Amino acid sequence: MRFTDKLAANGVLILDGALATELEKRGCNLNHSLWSAAILDQHPDLISDVHRAYLEAGADCITTASYQASIPGFRAAGFTHNQSETLYRQSIRLAYAARNSFCQERGIASDSLDAPLVAISIGPYGAFLADGSEYRGHYQVSEKELSHFHEDRIALAVDELQQHTDQPLLAFETIPSLPEALTLLKKLALHPSTKAWLSFSCATRSETCERQAISDCMPELDFSNQLVAIGINCTEPKLLGELIPQFAVSNRPVIAYPNAGGI
Repeated sequence: MRFTDKLAANGVLILDGALATELEKRGCNLNHSLWSAAILDQHPDLISDVHRAYLEAGADCITTASYQASIPGFRAAGFTHNQSETLYRQSIRLAYAARNSFCQERGIASDSLDAPLVAISIGPYGAFLADGSEYRGHYQVSEKELSHFHEDRIALAVDELQQHTDQPLLAFETIPSLPEALTLLKKLALHPSTKAWLSFSCATRSETCERQAISDCMPELDFSNQLVAIGINCTEPKLLGELIPQFAVSNRPVIAYPNAGGI
């Protein structure tokens, strides 16, 4: 698996940075229920530009503009089902096109260890709600509905990824609770050749946003042999020094990336 091999070869992998911040710098208005995913319809060229800028800056892995993307989310914003599916697939195609163009210009084989990775961003159900729920959890939704929501978008991502050369890599990001993390990993298991990393959002120095102890979460996630890294994102920087070692108790690499950038 290229993620594991690339990490073993380099010792550390550098992710790209915030997509929304860079889109706003390019004049995009993200005051929308779809957040940065709205730009897939409005200005896809700007998303490509951000991907390319991060590659030029030295990112080992870029993530797609799909954190807040889902068929129900696009439908709620007024798109047809076919338009919604096209926009979701486009989030993946834009990232791969940017990566492949970058590699071609430098004479790098896109499936080699020297080529940057592409990770498909899968945000929490709270991102679809667009009300900040990814920082609270406790969704007022049935387990069945949550399961169906994630199953459909993971299946669509994996279907699109079959058109590309990489072994599929998903990024389960800003997950506020253990139950949602478990749901995602169970849906991931429906696609055995697909790998993923998982990063929680946390409220305290030892707990997820839904207040499950990280020490209790870690053993619960051990069942998945598809989980290539685990860690934290979108959490106050002052909490990270104590949180990160709690993820390091597993035999998996630890992944960490920052909050909104105010600090």
